[in-house]
Amino acid sequence: MADRKKLLFDAGLILFFLLAALALYLGLAAGRESGGWAVVRVDGEVTGRYSLSENGTYPLNGGSNILVIEDGQAWLSDADCPDKLCVQQGRVRYTGQVITCLPNRLTVTIEGGEDSGVDIIVG
Repeated sequence: MADRKKLLFDAGLILFFLLAALALYLGLAAGRESGGWAVVRVDGEVTGRYSLSENGTYPLNGGSNILVIEDGQAWLSDADCPDKLCVQQGRVRYTGQVITCLPNRLTVTIEGGEDSGVDIIVG
């Protein structure tokens, strides 16, 4: 009988944590804002700003990384770094998400949802 009570307690505890995790996930997902721009920085300096509303493929950092923007999402499709962790980071589209390529000192940050009418700014 004690084993059955312990089993029910454990199952209840697991269910509680699963429901708490689901509520936390839904709360965080509801607060996400789709970004409007993929801002590229090399060594901390902005080198490009690409609209997520315009599909395209862009060589970055002298061609060491390839940025793809499609259907409001951005990702690095290729890189010349040895581990290619930046390529494995996948697609980003929400404000604040970042793709980082440490060997090439490159970041792609999703910023702001407002559209100023400028599609690409390369500095």
